[in-house]
Amino acid sequence: MDLDYPRPQLVRSHWMSLNGRWRFLFDPERRFTDPAEIRCWPLSITVPFPPECRASGIGDPGFHSVCWYQRDFQIEPPTDGKRVLLHFGAVDYFARVWVNGIEVAQHEGGHTPFCADITRALKSSSTQRVTVYVEDDPGDLTKPRGKQDWQLEPHSIWYHRTTGIWQTVWLEQVPSAYIARLRWTPNLVGFSIQFEAKIAGESTDELLIETELRHGRRLLARDWYQVIEGETDRQIIFSDPGIDDYRNELLWSPERPTLIDVNVRLKRGEKVIDEVKSYTALRSVDIERGRFMLNGRPYMLRLVLDQGYWPETLLAAPNNQALRRDVELTKEMGFNGVRKHQKIEDPRYLYWADKLGLLVWEEMPSVYRYTRTAIKRLVREWSDAIERDYSHPCIVAWVPFNESWGIPDLPSAAEQRHAVQALYHLTKTLDPTRPVIGNDGWESAATDLIGIHDYDANIERLRERYGPAIKLEDLFDKYRPGGRVLSLDGHPHRGQPIVLTEFGGIGYQKQALPGVKAVWGYSVVNSDEEFACRYRDLLAVVVSTELFSGFCYTQFADTFQEVNGLLNSDRTPKIPMEQIRNATCR
Repeated sequence: MDLDYPRPQLVRSHWMSLNGRWRFLFDPERRFTDPAEIRCWPLSITVPFPPECRASGIGDPGFHSVCWYQRDFQIEPPTDGKRVLLHFGAVDYFARVWVNGIEVAQHEGGHTPFCADITRALKSSSTQRVTVYVEDDPGDLTKPRGKQDWQLEPHSIWYHRTTGIWQTVWLEQVPSAYIARLRWTPNLVGFSIQFEAKIAGESTDELLIETELRHGRRLLARDWYQVIEGETDRQIIFSDPGIDDYRNELLWSPERPTLIDVNVRLKRGEKVIDEVKSYTALRSVDIERGRFMLNGRPYMLRLVLDQGYWPETLLAAPNNQALRRDVELTKEMGFNGVRKHQKIEDPRYLYWADKLGLLVWEEMPSVYRYTRTAIKRLVREWSDAIERDYSHPCIVAWVPFNESWGIPDLPSAAEQRHAVQALYHLTKTLDPTRPVIGNDGWESAATDLIGIHDYDANIERLRERYGPAIKLEDLFDKYRPGGRVLSLDGHPHRGQPIVLTEFGGIGYQKQALPGVKAVWGYSVVNSDEEFACRYRDLLAVVVSTELFSGFCYTQFADTFQEVNGLLNSDRTPKIPMEQIRNATCR
């Protein structure tokens, strides 16, 4: 696979990146409504880096409510019925797109992709022009914004804003009828995989889909299906090997991340009119008798919380290699999974998690004010995120809400409880195969796991709170980490697994932080020895607690003023990697 290709589970061999230098301007006064009105472009920007970051070439972290992008590109308009698609990985928050002065797309939602068929807008000459308008009100707390600060200067646990384009912009040429979407659902009990394909474009009648699935050189299945009304939905059943060794060899896990390579061809008669590469995996995720289950066996979750920011590029990844390195570092520290906190991550990160073997909890970026508009926005963008990432085997849990952010009155406001329950059931409807944590941290009203956030640095209190002498009724009725109840009245514990999903947060600053006025940590240490000892002792208590089905340590790397990382912001370890790993895996 082309490792820079922005959509790893539906790959075509020919594509064109539009990343690089674009013309740019800020327009806070909203002087322009159409690209034709703009006569001067005072700035240039390197896409896909947001203007707030240094890597963009602008580095202006102020408030930016409106901005414009423009660039020229070279492509000949197709003459054989093919179509040209323009893709945006993510644009924060509302975007309008013109090609050669013709509007081709509008999209709302800062973390999910969109595309436009721009064929009709192409000029007969090879030089084309794309213009993008972006609206991103920095003070709007009713849009999903995650960790983007609404104050001018980052404070506490919130960071610099990300405005506009922050993932790859790219072009691809497709035939008049083409494969638009693939969806893979493993079924371990039936030793099979559900395959769904959506065909777009013209003349989808009398088309066939051919799939070829391989594990290495071994052919697992080759099937042909009729396309009916632009769709195909079939169960691909593998021959049961009858031998546990080979059956287990096909299963995906962090310890053995076996991927099944797939070729998908769209045919009319014997003629191949479209062909893409994909991949899938056999694995199951379940909850059983109070434990998290992976591939039918209890599995201890060793997660680390990851904000997904970089000092020079903010939410945008510096490059594909940086995404791979973050997965590798997580595994090197002894963790088998990551909780991507308040971010819908770049699909290439999920590819590396699939490829190298790392569990991922995907969490929706929060709104911070409860309104009907906020809930509608959450529902739309969360649905799009699940659609985009459903087929990644690494994803083992969905988290629509965190710590009651955006729903601050859960115990007393029935409509807010209904919002949590609605997002929980919507998620289970869109994906019945994975656990859902309705509101991680506390105040559970609908959940498959109980997540606890507890940053107490006192080792003895933690041992007393979660040790072998604790009774469940005391945990839920008496002890209230964060000053909140773990589950709301009328929603008692029903035997769900209990996971300590945030703890630690040891603050230790080892690098200078230019421009940061005050650092943050839930507790503070001042030496390598103290840091190593505190981390080791915390993990010893948590890992030895039979109450927990897993944990998630805060956090992977320092993120601006929040110096809670096991790694510095440049991804160098604060203490020797072996010490971190030994404590994590004890």
